[in-house]
Amino acid sequence: MTKAGTTLAAAPAPARAARLPRRRGVELSLLVLAVLLSVYGYCAVGLARAGTVPPGAVGYGAGLGVLALFAHVVVRVRAPYADPLPLPIGVLLNGLGLVLIYRLDLETPGDRAAPTQLVWSTLGVGLFIAVVLVLRDHRVLQRYAYVCVVAALVLLALPILFPPVNGARIWIRIAGFSIQPGEFAKVLLAVFFAAYLAANRSALAYTGRRLWRLQFPTGRVLGPILTIWLVSVGVLVLERDLGTSLLFFGLFVVLLYVATGRTGWIAVGLLLAVLGAFAVGRLEPHVGARIEDWLHPFATIEAGQGPNQLSQSLFAFAAGGFLGTGLGLGHSILIGFAAKSDFILATAGEELGLAGLAGIVLLYALLVERGYRAGLALREPFGRLLAVGLASIVALQVFVIAGGVTGLIPLTGMAMPFLAQGGSSVVTNWAIVALLVRVSDSARSQYDGREAR
Repeated sequence: MTKAGTTLAAAPAPARAARLPRRRGVELSLLVLAVLLSVYGYCAVGLARAGTVPPGAVGYGAGLGVLALFAHVVVRVRAPYADPLPLPIGVLLNGLGLVLIYRLDLETPGDRAAPTQLVWSTLGVGLFIAVVLVLRDHRVLQRYAYVCVVAALVLLALPILFPPVNGARIWIRIAGFSIQPGEFAKVLLAVFFAAYLAANRSALAYTGRRLWRLQFPTGRVLGPILTIWLVSVGVLVLERDLGTSLLFFGLFVVLLYVATGRTGWIAVGLLLAVLGAFAVGRLEPHVGARIEDWLHPFATIEAGQGPNQLSQSLFAFAAGGFLGTGLGLGHSILIGFAAKSDFILATAGEELGLAGLAGIVLLYALLVERGYRAGLALREPFGRLLAVGLASIVALQVFVIAGGVTGLIPLTGMAMPFLAQGGSSVVTNWAIVALLVRVSDSARSQYDGREAR
């Protein structure tokens, strides 16, 4: 009752916010489709080569399906609001990579890489499961930024102590076991760059001296991160791993642009990239030879020495046409020793055609887009920069490798994410997918009435 004797009407209860759909059923359906497509490709290779379904088709499908199911269950329990697309995309690309490597193994009976790649893929999915289980909050990584950068520099420097392989010191080989430490270093450096830029983004954007239209931060703010980047790139130049050097440079520029919002950093980055490429191409014979092959891909044919790797790759793409020759019916093995690694995209282009190649590129583009989407949806800067950085690693790798094998840019020694032979690469890329799943779960859960874990 009020003083005037009137009765106050009860205030209506606030409407309960609608809960966001978790979309785990969508993820499971897409995983089933990804496994079926991979098994279909495996069977298609056997039918094309021997006229019968390979005897290991059931085991391959069951193994891939069990790994995908375990990963899905962990995501359903630990990251229920995660984006439903990254995991199925990773399974499909990994499955297709195993099919392509198995197909090329049929041309090299004495050098079978598919069984080893399957073991590494299992380890990669195991790491994915471990990251989703253990890392309940991606912001924990921000506390270990300097630990990550020290570990990254150590990993980058280790191959200097070992003999070069194919002109580059990027491998550690002990008792028949090989690993490429730079693959793991790129994720650690992404964590460091994201943490440092998140903590100093205001100083980077609004302090320092202005030169023409660009405002350069003070040396105290920009110096540490610039020093780390220069040291890491310098080590990679000594190792002749210029593909990873280009990747780190691109990652640095992208994150600096995202942190400051200043487009001038993109222009500076492109200018420095051109100057650096010109200088290294002049001073380093190994790189100069690759640039010369890029400028004149058919020079060896005209000289009567036969086609080189790049020209064979271009022939493979041309032979594929729009729909391809069919899985198992191409001749990309003529590329040579790098057919299963650097040039595996040429096999996809020849046997799946332009249509299949476009589908693969769209899968990568969708994975990158979902990473950017998750990062931009977060309110806190570290997660935003981390997601953008991890997605940019995938985008830069795909651009550098696809550009190299199609003649758009000079060749660099890098592995196509999930597709190419390389245990370190596939394990690292599964770690990237796991971190994107964790970030996307935090991004969506913050809009469902609870704090991101």
